Order: sequence, then C-alpha cells, then structure tokens
Amino acid sequence: MQRRLRAVFWIEAGLATLTGLLCVITPFWPDWIEAISGWDPDQHDGSVEWMIAAGLLVLTVVIGAAASSEWRRASAAV
Repeated sequence: MQRRLRAVFWIEAGLATLTGLLCVITPFWPDWIEAISGWDPDQHDGSVEWMIAAGLLVLTVVIGAAASSEWRRASAAV
C-alpha cells in the first residue's frame, strides 16, 4: 500500500528543513542576518543573532512536530 501525503506535509517538511539549516548556520556565520538584510540592531554584539537562532530552533521543533503529525495521519489512513 502506498502512503498518500498531502501538500501540507511537504510544505511543513521544507520549512522545518529551512529553519533548521538557518539555525545551524548561525553559530558558524553569525553575521548572515546583517549580510542579507543590512539590519544590525546590536552593532555586531551577536546577542540578537543568538535570540534569532533560538527562535529558529523553536520553529524547527514546532514545524517538525506538525509534519510528523501529518506523516502519522497519512500512515493511519493506509
């Protein structure tokens, strides 16, 4: 039997991957936010980048849990 995944699963999985990747990049290249946006609220202190990385980690976990729930829903339907 084949599992039928809805588009929402793929969107959630993609977003979880993107936020997780950005969270992992931050310790190695903390100035990526300034490089992309030009916004530097902490004058290269790094504190805002760490808060953003923590937020990205939380988003990764939440979106990953939603994708996992969608995966289980598709498994139960089979």
